[in-house]
Amino acid sequence: MSGNRKKKRTIGDVISSLVIVIAIGVFCFAGFQLVKIYLNYKVGVDEYKGLARYADTAKETEGFNEDTMVENETMGEGEWGDAVLPGADDNYEEMENPIDFESLREINTDVTGWLEVEAIDTINYPIVQGEDNDFYLHRTFSKQDNFAGSIFLDCLNSRNFSNRNNILYGHNMKNGSMFGLLKKFREQETYDESPYFWIYTPNWIYKYEIFSCAEVATYSENYQISFSGAAAFQKYIQDAMRQSLIDTGVDVTLNDTVVTLSTCTGNDATRFIVQGKRVRTYKSVPKKGGYETEGEEQQ
Repeated sequence: MSGNRKKKRTIGDVISSLVIVIAIGVFCFAGFQLVKIYLNYKVGVDEYKGLARYADTAKETEGFNEDTMVENETMGEGEWGDAVLPGADDNYEEMENPIDFESLREINTDVTGWLEVEAIDTINYPIVQGEDNDFYLHRTFSKQDNFAGSIFLDCLNSRNFSNRNNILYGHNMKNGSMFGLLKKFREQETYDESPYFWIYTPNWIYKYEIFSCAEVATYSENYQISFSGAAAFQKYIQDAMRQSLIDTGVDVTLNDTVVTLSTCTGNDATRFIVQGKRVRTYKSVPKKGGYETEGEEQQ
C-alpha cells in the first residue's frame, strides 16, 4: 500500500513538474514576443523621430492677405479627372516651406509630401508613394521592414494630390504613433480644438478643413478616387457628411478636392477615416537661411 502511494505521488510530481516547465516555457515565449514587439515599435519610433529634424512645421500665423489670396476653387465644372493645379504665375500667397525635401529625397525618392494634423501634434510625418499599396504597408520611410510602416499615398493617386479624392493610409499603432491617435476625431472636442490639417509638397502647401470623420466598410465607396460626373461626386459628398460621427458644419461643393486619412479599427471589416477639403493653397518658397540639418545628430 505504501509503495503504491509513493508511486502515485511520484507520477503526480512528474506531471506537476511538467506543467510548471510548460508554463515557464509559455511565459518565456510570451516575454520574448513582447520584447520583440517593443523593439520593433522602438525602431519605427526612433526612425521617425530622427526624420523630424527635416521639418519645422510650427506656425504662429498663416500670414495670408485676404485681398490677394486666390481661393481654392481648383475644379472647373465638367472636369472630373485631375484638378486644375495652380500655375507658377497665379497670385497665390507665398509661404516658407518648413520641410527640407532635398534632404528627404536623399533618403527616399518616393517622398511626395509631409502631413501635419493640427489637433494631434504626433501626426507629423513624411508621405511616400509606392508602385502598389503593399510596399510601404510594413516598411518605414527608409524602406526598412517594420510593422509600423509609413504614411503613404494610394498608388492610384497622382503624386501632386490633384485627384478628386486623395487617400493617405497609416497604421493604427497601439503606441499612438502613425495614425494611432486618428481615432481621437471620434470626439467632438478634438475637432473643436482644430479642424485643419496640412500637406506640404516641394512646390505647394495645402491647407485642409475636416468635414467628416467616420467608421466605414473596408471596401466602401469612400475610397473612390475619380468620379464619372457631377452627380456621382455630389452623392459621394452627401454620403460622407451623412456618415460623420461629429458635427462639422463644413460645406463641401463640386469645386472641392478631398484628402481622406484612413486607418484600421481592429475589425477587418471596417476602417476609420477623416476627410478634409482643400481650403487654401500657398506657393512654396525656400526657408530663409536654408535648411541646416547637415551634421546634426539624429535624436
